[in-house]
Amino acid sequence: MPTRRYDDTPGFGSLYARTVKATLRRADYEPDADGLTLELPRSAIDQDHLSAYRDVTGFPAGPTLPATYPHVLAFPLHLDLMSDPSFPYKPMGIVHLSNTITQRQPLPIHAEPAIRVHSTPERPHPKGTVFDVISEVSVDGEVVWTDLTTLLSRSSGDESAHVDLLPDPELSPTAWWDLRGNLGRRYAAASGDRNPIHLFKLTAQAFGFPRQIAHGMWAKAAALAAIERAGKLPDAFAVRVDFRKPLLLPSRVQFGFKPTGKTTDFALYDEQHELTHLIGQLQAH
Repeated sequence: MPTRRYDDTPGFGSLYARTVKATLRRADYEPDADGLTLELPRSAIDQDHLSAYRDVTGFPAGPTLPATYPHVLAFPLHLDLMSDPSFPYKPMGIVHLSNTITQRQPLPIHAEPAIRVHSTPERPHPKGTVFDVISEVSVDGEVVWTDLTTLLSRSSGDESAHVDLLPDPELSPTAWWDLRGNLGRRYAAASGDRNPIHLFKLTAQAFGFPRQIAHGMWAKAAALAAIERAGKLPDAFAVRVDFRKPLLLPSRVQFGFKPTGKTTDFALYDEQHELTHLIGQLQAH
């Protein structure tokens, strides 16, 4: 498995240009046989950028990074991986199914973590093919945070393939959130994820949505921020979310969570509690 090492985080301008090029490549394209691992030995944390991320997601200020922030640090390497000629799928149109973060200890805001990103072998899904992009964040040579992002490339799938889903919890709302139409653009500025489906009504309609939709990782971050503000987010944990129905912007949504022992179930629903946008489960370590 080849490894590419960087001295600095790759720039988004060139990454998005490569992403568009990779999406337009010919249908009979044959990728390289071996997967690719990307490594960034040192990632500097911009404190102004961190402050903007806290502002859009709701995480309170503090001496440690928000639990989802390392995903933002790793995201340029995700784009680099999926736009590389060795990557077997067209990056635009890939569907984010779920995300699992394991935090062994909080990361200090002035840390300079090392980041390693690679993908797993593909596996069948009723709607195509799924694979995982794995991110590992290390401080002083110790892995302290990992992220498993499960993605779907749509194609003729295997109807008999097993689909791993979190169970639907029975939750009453603990908060109502009014989400403005510019939320996708605000989160894009803070995260670097400028997928057109999140930005404007017209750009989202080009991909089949009636209007722009919220980022799945914004929804996960906002949920964990609400749990942290309630004093229920431990220092060490694993937390998985499944992304169900797209969250159209603007909208009003219900958020609910319920701790039971070391497990906290949470979910994000539409205003009528009829559609489920996100289901999550957190397990304290």
